[in-house]
Amino acid sequence: MKELDCVEVVVEKKRYADEGIYKGMQGWICDERIIEGRRLVNFPQHGEKEDIATLDILESDLKKIPIMDACVNERIRAQHEAK
Repeated sequence: MKELDCVEVVVEKKRYADEGIYKGMQGWICDERIIEGRRLVNFPQHGEKEDIATLDILESDLKKIPIMDACVNERIRAQHEAK
């Protein structure tokens, strides 16, 4: 993985959930550096809405995807807020 790659979170972790990030959410790597095995990932929403979060995620908790769909993030977030 490298900067600007689109990625998906493949695990559910409390640390991520505390920031509003859940398994299946998609983002993009926004820094070229890898610090202690973590990548800085931005998780946007669709359109002009404010980003959900920019968070350091373990590289092993991510998978590279060809295209990001911010609408996926909104659907996942709504499911978790409904609980």
